[in-house]
Amino acid sequence: MNQLLKKEGLAKRLRSWIIMTFGLFVNALGWTAFLIPGKMVGGGITGVATIIYYATNGWLPVSVTFFIINIFLVAIAIKILGASFGVKTIYSVIVLSVFLAVLQLVLPTEGLMEVDPFLFAVIGGALGGVGIGIVFTQGGSTGGTDIIAMIINKYRNISPGRAILYMDVLIILSSMLVFKNIGSVVYGFVTMAVLAYSIDLIIEGKKQTAQIFIFSKKYEEISNELGANTGRGITFIDGQGYFTRTDTKILLIIIRKHEMSRVFQIVKEIDPDAFMSVASVMGTYGKGFEKIRA
Repeated sequence: MNQLLKKEGLAKRLRSWIIMTFGLFVNALGWTAFLIPGKMVGGGITGVATIIYYATNGWLPVSVTFFIINIFLVAIAIKILGASFGVKTIYSVIVLSVFLAVLQLVLPTEGLMEVDPFLFAVIGGALGGVGIGIVFTQGGSTGGTDIIAMIINKYRNISPGRAILYMDVLIILSSMLVFKNIGSVVYGFVTMAVLAYSIDLIIEGKKQTAQIFIFSKKYEEISNELGANTGRGITFIDGQGYFTRTDTKILLIIIRKHEMSRVFQIVKEIDPDAFMSVASVMGTYGKGFEKIRA
């Protein structure tokens, strides 16, 4: 039994690393296929690396600058924030640097001027945001301005979110010094907005929960199956039918929305005549869900 649990735990951790790697690839694809060749800066250290890339006429690749700056920031973070800063952050920095280097070499850059730059800003920002969002859902981080924000927050009463926003705005505005074009700033802000929205969409989508009430005479069988197959707790609520005046048990289960299909399948297999009520929940806090924050 212990060996089985260890194997399941190992498989879960491996799956998390694979998903995170996929997210890093999607993020790198957004930058190398759309934002970098389109001369658009969406903030972050990748944005800084893009500015330096064009300022040096392509002499210093984005991947190299990104890696050097992040390794420097990680070293500072370990010293200030502690050695437990995060293995996943270091992994993300290395892997993302490799993806940026490889994709920038293999992806075509010809004929880009014929494409609508607004489309590049939206698609590039969406891919970049989705990639970062996937990494965040697996407990990872791409480093960069996130590290700077955490260090600032340690010594100043400035929230990390606000610090990141200020830095991104400054990075985007500085792109005008290189590109000499106000359009690059405008599209940079478009990219930043789309990227932020995409990150929130991925993170909140994974966190969305549903509250389900199940009314069935076979509540015992259903609860046993739900407990064994979903890993979620089930609450028994005493109830009484209005017409029959018969005492019964109502099942209450709170789950992630992506787990709903499994609940429906179990209930349908055991009692096709069961009555169910499903409601979206704004937030769920406690064991198995989000941590309670003051």
